[in-house]
Amino acid sequence: MVSRRTPGKALRKLLHVAVKPMKADQGRGGVVVQAYRGYGSSKEVYVLGRVFRQPGFGQSLKEGSLIRDLVDLLRRTLRWGMGNARVTLILNGSEVTVPSDKDGYFDIHMALDSPLDGEKSWHQARLEVQLKDSEAQEAIETRAEIYVPPASADLVVISDIDDTVMYTGVANKFKMFYRLFFETAERRTAFPGVATFYQALFEGPDGNRNRPMLYVSRGPWGIYEVLEAFFQRNHIPVGPILFLRDWGMTLQNPLPRQAVDHKLKLIEQMLTLYDTLPFVLIGDSGQHDPEVYANIVEQHPGRIRAIYIRNINHDEKRDAAIARLADQVAKNDCELMLAKSSQQMASHASELGLIAPESVERVRARSHKESQQPI
Repeated sequence: MVSRRTPGKALRKLLHVAVKPMKADQGRGGVVVQAYRGYGSSKEVYVLGRVFRQPGFGQSLKEGSLIRDLVDLLRRTLRWGMGNARVTLILNGSEVTVPSDKDGYFDIHMALDSPLDGEKSWHQARLEVQLKDSEAQEAIETRAEIYVPPASADLVVISDIDDTVMYTGVANKFKMFYRLFFETAERRTAFPGVATFYQALFEGPDGNRNRPMLYVSRGPWGIYEVLEAFFQRNHIPVGPILFLRDWGMTLQNPLPRQAVDHKLKLIEQMLTLYDTLPFVLIGDSGQHDPEVYANIVEQHPGRIRAIYIRNINHDEKRDAAIARLADQVAKNDCELMLAKSSQQMASHASELGLIAPESVERVRARSHKESQQPI
């Protein structure tokens, strides 16, 4: 159950969560380069991030105090994206330079001159950032982590996050807002058994597949750090976390940007990137995941092994619509399952040979234990 809070306490909690990134390294004053976890193959890589400037005043104030949180919120709101910064990615002897957009975001796609080590999953790339009109200033340097599937990988898993991995209440906009902004990573509850099921998918039937796990959220980039903490706390296999939109909250963009067909395009990009591997898609029944995934199967027959849809609506009409989609994708050798639990998904995945049979019992036991805990 969600604990009761007075309006004052709720606003205080919202404030504390909103300024959470300001407690980390990117909370310092001046120019900050923030690189999100990248992904790629042995031949090409993708890295996203942002270059921004923020004021440094108020950092001597007492940590955790109301006045410090208010000052940190002001500093975060006053972040100013650094447009036209030259961002250079360097990895394995290859490099490419791109400009940041007007809000400071950069999106790098780099073909590699020589292939990466096929036995490693994570690679560290160097980022060098030269600000516009600052030729004399020394370049700012940072690192970017990039995930590349090892040679053992035989499957790619793409999973939604909201109401698929963790409770957010996408079907109920108020609940979604509350869970996104009022709850810390410690209170963002994962669905029972989901971590154990995802670990089984990551490992594969022999325990050594180390498959790519890519996560997609409808949230803003601003909650990236909170989601990272949530994944670590719940022992969910780490992978790149990608968002479908940025919600703004800056002077340059105070309103959310809308995501139009972004999820479809993102999955199609992954299908092209990992063109020799089959896919498993996981989502929920609350939004458009079943329709988007069915469209993917139609456009890319033979590439999708299975689709798992977590049933959060429990509505007969919605269930019937998803059942029709299941019949549709079956024509292209794909199985779509509308599941009430992680255990049901695991049982089906075991029957398809996607995970080890003994993993089903582990998911069942973990689901039982976690279902006893309050949401």
